[in-house]
Amino acid sequence: MNRSKIILMALIAILLLAAYLRVDFLRSVAHEMPHDSINYDLMVRQLLEQGVYAYNDTSPNAQVTPGYPLFMAAIYWLAVYQLNDPLPWIRMAQVVLSLLSVWLMYSIARQLSNAAGGLAAAFLAAIYPPFVWANGAILTEVLGIFLLLSHIWAQIRVFRTPTVSMALASGILLGLTVLVRPEYLPLIAVNYLFYWLWKKNTREVLKLFALSLIGLVLVLMPWWIRNAVTLDEWVITATQANPFKAGTYPYKNYDDGLVDEAGKTEMEVAWERLKTGFSTQPWLFVKWYTAGKLQYLYEHVYYGGGHEPFYNVIPGVHPDRVHHALLFPGVLAAVAILLRWRQMPTLLVVIIAAMTLIRLGFVPEYRYNVMTMPLIIMIDCIVGVKAWQWLSAKRRLHMSKIEG
Repeated sequence: MNRSKIILMALIAILLLAAYLRVDFLRSVAHEMPHDSINYDLMVRQLLEQGVYAYNDTSPNAQVTPGYPLFMAAIYWLAVYQLNDPLPWIRMAQVVLSLLSVWLMYSIARQLSNAAGGLAAAFLAAIYPPFVWANGAILTEVLGIFLLLSHIWAQIRVFRTPTVSMALASGILLGLTVLVRPEYLPLIAVNYLFYWLWKKNTREVLKLFALSLIGLVLVLMPWWIRNAVTLDEWVITATQANPFKAGTYPYKNYDDGLVDEAGKTEMEVAWERLKTGFSTQPWLFVKWYTAGKLQYLYEHVYYGGGHEPFYNVIPGVHPDRVHHALLFPGVLAAVAILLRWRQMPTLLVVIIAAMTLIRLGFVPEYRYNVMTMPLIIMIDCIVGVKAWQWLSAKRRLHMSKIEG
């Protein structure tokens, strides 16, 4: 049997394992519906029945971007939600997206290392507990991960073999990602800044950037027009200010009484808290906006929307141990990649760093680490393969000296 067939069989086995774990999880537990999930369900029913797009309200608003609600609405319609519970349909659709994400991680890691690196990334993605549990949550993570990985896959193709169609596709996929998770909008600049620093070809970078920007704008334009016409205001992504305001309470002490909040908007309260906090308690706020939020973001795994009884994906091993076993080597892998930064894997490190810095501005939740973990897993595998190749070469050299 040739090597390509062995690789294909190994990948199929990994995908079957991933499918088994995800379907078995969905069928084995009772799934909880956290507050955000309930709001999404009510929102989608209201949209389908009354034509009103509004989150946690009955009047039109733009508190959340429309990517996930429209994904839900399509499945509700297909499931004939008036007669059937649509939530199992959504969960199974998310399983399909999750399996596609496993394949994308294989494909990206293989492009940036080799088949062994791709298979290792796919295997870790198949068994990483949050990637299993997230399929039960009626939340944005599974769809967001799939679209982000699709964008990264296309972006790597753009940087490797630039074409008009792929640059447009990269922008379109980023636009779809932003419609699900708006915090990823800055990647349009971050990616091409990295590419310019690497290649120093301003003309080519600007051309590719313009094409991707066109793709991004084409996707976001209907949302902008809707907001301008319906709300009579310009909304680039969403109007929800609570995550920014909630992020101004050090260590989530929401009763610290730092400022008088009466009669003020969430944004007004947030900016006043920042101004007061950094001027009167600078050490507390500096610590909170650096190490404190990093701890809240990355210390623990994401458990999905909640389920009962507890489904341990890897029996006998606490999920946090699995998480830390990937996270801490990921830090070392990022440093190793940055030491030779003029290479494509650096793009993954840049995206991880950019999204982590952006999230420091908002309320930190371990739920948010789940979208950077695919990238951390891939850089683990890329550097792991390089380390193995280096050690193997050293061993062969040593053995040849002994035999000589």
